[in-house]
Amino acid sequence: MDKQEKPIRSLITLENFKSLLGIDDREDKTACSCLEIATSTIEKYCKRWLLRKKHSEQLEYSGDLEMPLGEYPVHRVLVVYALTVKGGDGEIVEPDFYSVIPECGTDCDYQFSILLSRAFLRYQGLSAIKAVYWAGYSPVYVPPDLSSACLELASWNMNRYKGRRIGMTGNVRGGGRDGEHFELSMPENVKNLLEPYRRKVI
Repeated sequence: MDKQEKPIRSLITLENFKSLLGIDDREDKTACSCLEIATSTIEKYCKRWLLRKKHSEQLEYSGDLEMPLGEYPVHRVLVVYALTVKGGDGEIVEPDFYSVIPECGTDCDYQFSILLSRAFLRYQGLSAIKAVYWAGYSPVYVPPDLSSACLELASWNMNRYKGRRIGMTGNVRGGGRDGEHFELSMPENVKNLLEPYRRKVI
């Protein structure tokens, strides 16, 4: 029977992780768990989704035709709706009446925006637009420093699961076994790799 299972949500492939750490198939379950936890932890730390997924986002209209999207890099905009003060599902905006900057498919690591046509300056009652789009890095291409961060954090977690002292800090004030407290914060080398990808909150 083929052992192939559904893909795990990870910034590095299971095969690469196992190869780099010398892990065999008997530890697949633990390795997958460590990779998914590491990826989730990294996304929470960066305050953004990094792996590609579909987003639906409502952007309030205040008169500015350029409207920043919340997730990036944007791979593809599926549909844009114009919403009015009257409510309802909105009217589909044809692609001729908006553009995406920078262009979709570019792996630039900065915020993307929808730029509405100047025709919207005459659009009566426009209150918001709703954009449905794909954003994030494809599992096929993840920037090397993000993959490295995932590798470091997942291996750090793997060592903790195995009871090794790598990635652990003894602390007699903790309530753990034999007076040990295991430090669960993210290693500094991982934080350094992730710094360029953290969402900047103003």
